[in-house]
Amino acid sequence: MAEQVRHQDQGRDLRPSTRVLTWPNLISAVRLLLVPVFGVLIASGQDGWAVVVLAVSGASDWLDGVLARRLGQVTRLGQLLDPAADRLFIAVTLVGLVWRGVVPLWLLVVILAREVVLGVMLLALGRRGYPPPAVHLAGKAGTFALLYAFPLLLLASWDSWLGTVAEVVGWAFALWGVGLYWLAGALYLVQARALLREART
Repeated sequence: MAEQVRHQDQGRDLRPSTRVLTWPNLISAVRLLLVPVFGVLIASGQDGWAVVVLAVSGASDWLDGVLARRLGQVTRLGQLLDPAADRLFIAVTLVGLVWRGVVPLWLLVVILAREVVLGVMLLALGRRGYPPPAVHLAGKAGTFALLYAFPLLLLASWDSWLGTVAEVVGWAFALWGVGLYWLAGALYLVQARALLREART
């Protein structure tokens, strides 16, 4: 049997519950609903509103984690909704930016390759009865960096000094985000390998 993941916050142990109706889960659900809204905005060229939606998503991603720990509302559903919303936003944003010609195709391939690798890992863990690994700080930092990089890369298309600055800072966030994203992926694989080896023995 997989051991239940413990979350520590200010000296307290927070065990994930089976509750559904919590404030963090509600925020994550709203973020999921914003994904198709963002997709329509970026496809129709409404970059200003698309940037606003991305900013709201990034802020709410931070907020739901804080509320979950402060209110003692860490739930199993939240542990699924939060990363799902992150991954969907990143995937939809990248596809839209590649389609618009804002970012090169290799950036999309590098990030989606990481998701495919971790998807196989999660299937292997699930077959042994293990839950997904706890979210690592490097993974959250990488997600934050990417979510902040995308609106800046959208602003880079502006023909002004602001566009130039946004392009430089946006690519800095994007490259750091990709590096942290893959670092977290490697750490998850190490954890999964240890669990699967334990299951075999």
